[in-house]
Amino acid sequence: MKVVIKGFIQTSMLDWDGMIVSTLYVPGCNFRCPFCQNSGLILTPDKYETIPLKQVTDYLIKNKGWIDGVCLTGGEPCMYEDLADFIGEIRKTGVKIKFDTNGAFPGVLKGLMDKNIIDYIAIDIKAPLEEEPYKKSAGIENKLLIDRVKESIKIVMKSKIDYEFRTTVVPTLHSREDIEKIARYIKGAKKYALQNFKPQETLDPEFMKIKPYNPEELKAICAYVSKYPKKCVTRGV
Repeated sequence: MKVVIKGFIQTSMLDWDGMIVSTLYVPGCNFRCPFCQNSGLILTPDKYETIPLKQVTDYLIKNKGWIDGVCLTGGEPCMYEDLADFIGEIRKTGVKIKFDTNGAFPGVLKGLMDKNIIDYIAIDIKAPLEEEPYKKSAGIENKLLIDRVKESIKIVMKSKIDYEFRTTVVPTLHSREDIEKIARYIKGAKKYALQNFKPQETLDPEFMKIKPYNPEELKAICAYVSKYPKKCVTRGV
């Protein structure tokens, strides 16, 4: 399966802290997170226009000096067999690469790192690293899943690459204690980002009825767990 681009945001200041980036969205995912806001990319990708890679690289070349990097997200980019070649073509334009992943493909992640073709990794940690909460948050049941995510966390934390871990915090799925369990597991991590859930176009329509944490509640959770990672931040508040 080859990489297909189904979304292209030419300029974003939100997807990589301190960087101006172009963001690329690829379809398909091995997870079915009920709170996912990119559900169209997962369930009905064919309804989106396919964007040629040349359109992206031409834009990057034209805007060299303005665009710092590319954020590759999805969906789950690790599902594509030609991923390294795809990233290599983008790197020819001189930009840096931020790579978003759910952490379920540690072998692919390590391969990209060994090739030295990505500059920043963001791993989504969906829930405390236990079977039942992960099943609820990831929307699938796979007994090997936790071990794979743990392995990805271990690989990244032992590497020299810049990275962050992040959790989309959903009131019905994540209590303060749940977030503390995650933060404790990644103790010493460079950065842990708590992203506020938005009840918009969720994969499970019932999640559109859920009221997110208010900004002060999320900031309080961040402060509560900040003793574990080196830096804890909130987003979407």
